[in-house]
Amino acid sequence: MAEPLILKGLTISVGAKTLVSISLTAAPGEITTLMGPSGSGKSSILAAITGTIPEGLTAAGDILLGNQNLAALPAWKRRIGILFQDDLLFPHLSVGTNLALGLAPGGTRAERRGRVEQALAEVGLEGFANRDPATLSGGQKARVALMRVLLAKPRALLLDEPFGSLDAELRSQIRSLVFDHARLRGLPTLLVTHDPQDAEAAGGPVIGLG
Repeated sequence: MAEPLILKGLTISVGAKTLVSISLTAAPGEITTLMGPSGSGKSSILAAITGTIPEGLTAAGDILLGNQNLAALPAWKRRIGILFQDDLLFPHLSVGTNLALGLAPGGTRAERRGRVEQALAEVGLEGFANRDPATLSGGQKARVALMRVLLAKPRALLLDEPFGSLDAELRSQIRSLVFDHARLRGLPTLLVTHDPQDAEAAGGPVIGLG
C-alpha cells in the first residue's frame, strides 16, 4: 500500500549555519515541486532523504514514509528511487544488464530476463536488451534510466532536474512519461527544477526555496 512521504522540520546545516528548513507532505501519486535558485538547498534536501548527504553538512528532523522514520536507516534500506539529469547508465554493460541491476536478488535467469523485457516494452523499447547504451538517443537513455529505478520497486521517487539536458520537445515527452509512471504506481514524488513548465506539468504543490 502506497504511503505519503513526510518531512517534519527537516533542517540542513553547515556548522552553525542553517541552509534550509522544510516541512511537507507528498501524497501517494502526487508530485510536489521544489523550486529555488542554485544554493537554496534543493538537492541537499533530496540527499538527506536518500541518506547520502555530503560530508560537511548535517541533517536533523524527521523523514517519514508512512509511520516509518527513514532518518534512522542506512541509505540502502530506505528504498528511495532517484533520477538525475545524467542517465548514469554503465557504458560497459548492455541495456538489459543495466536494467537488471535494478532488480532485487533472486529469481531464475529467465524470470529476470522477462522482467527486463517487460520494462523495456513499457517504454517502447522492445528488443533493446542487447543494445550498447552508447547507441541510444538521449530520450531512449532517459527511458532506460527511469525503468531501472522503477524495477527496484521504490517506495518514493525523487527527481533531481532529470529533464534539464533534453530539448523542449523531448523534455515534454519524457516528463509526461516519468510523471505518468509515478502516478500509476502511487509513488509520492519530489521534483527539483528551475523550469516553471515542469512544475505546471507536475500539477501538484509548488514550494519555493531561498
